[in-house]
Amino acid sequence: MTITQKIAPHLWFDNSAEEAAKFYTSIFKNSRIIHVARYGDAGAEASGRPKGSAMTVVFELEGQRFMALNGGPIFKFSPAISFMVNCDTQQELDGIWNKLTDGGEIEQCGWLRDKYGVSWQIVPTVLGEIMQDKDPAKLENVMKAVLQMKKLDIEGLKRAYAE
Repeated sequence: MTITQKIAPHLWFDNSAEEAAKFYTSIFKNSRIIHVARYGDAGAEASGRPKGSAMTVVFELEGQRFMALNGGPIFKFSPAISFMVNCDTQQELDGIWNKLTDGGEIEQCGWLRDKYGVSWQIVPTVLGEIMQDKDPAKLENVMKAVLQMKKLDIEGLKRAYAE
């Protein structure tokens, strides 16, 4: 199965591509696994992966298609690339945050690394709106608040903005 969108994220996992795709599609609405291609004889021999194991997984999260590959331990994920998730409510933010941090690592300023090593930014939509304000004092207050938070708090950001 090919991905027809012009630009699509391609994630290299050691051997957990199918498991990760199932995990991600369980978290986000409007998400699904589209296709799993499995290693045949030639692919298994070339890759050292078991015949019949998942080679690639095409999945969709909120309309965005991804491809995941079980390519072995050669490459690792880095926070240099992350997925930003915009959340309209604190309830939505908390739910996604709690699921993605289960088995993962909590970082600063709304960032986390999930149990597969993929980095995410779980961000309230209002933060993007606030950061467009031209008042440097308001932006400074918001930035100070963000830097003190791990999981972002919408009400805390709004209070900092109002100061």
